[in-house]
Amino acid sequence: MVFISEEAKNKLISIMKKEGLSHHVSFIRFGIKTGGCSGMSYELTFDQKKQKGDRLFQHKEMKILIDQNSIPYLEGITLEYSDGLNGKGFYFNNPKAKHTCSCGKSFSSS
Repeated sequence: MVFISEEAKNKLISIMKKEGLSHHVSFIRFGIKTGGCSGMSYELTFDQKKQKGDRLFQHKEMKILIDQNSIPYLEGITLEYSDGLNGKGFYFNNPKAKHTCSCGKSFSSS
């Protein structure tokens, strides 16, 4: 299971509307790629269709796709959104991350 905070959900819906997308039809894609100062970095994109090997999750009206290679690193993750003085933007709260960089955009699971 993966999760989206209420603040992140509202921001995603707002962005999708600006891009002409509907959260009832389109998907949010979570993923990882190698790189970043801690070894792996997060990806967050919109997608129009499910690909072979994707796993579909639903949380707070949002349809989330994760490719099969990213699932072991992202199960249990929560997408958060902050609009505060300490920073603005999306970030992942990952219970499997052993080390994270100070910007919160990359992590290591070992």
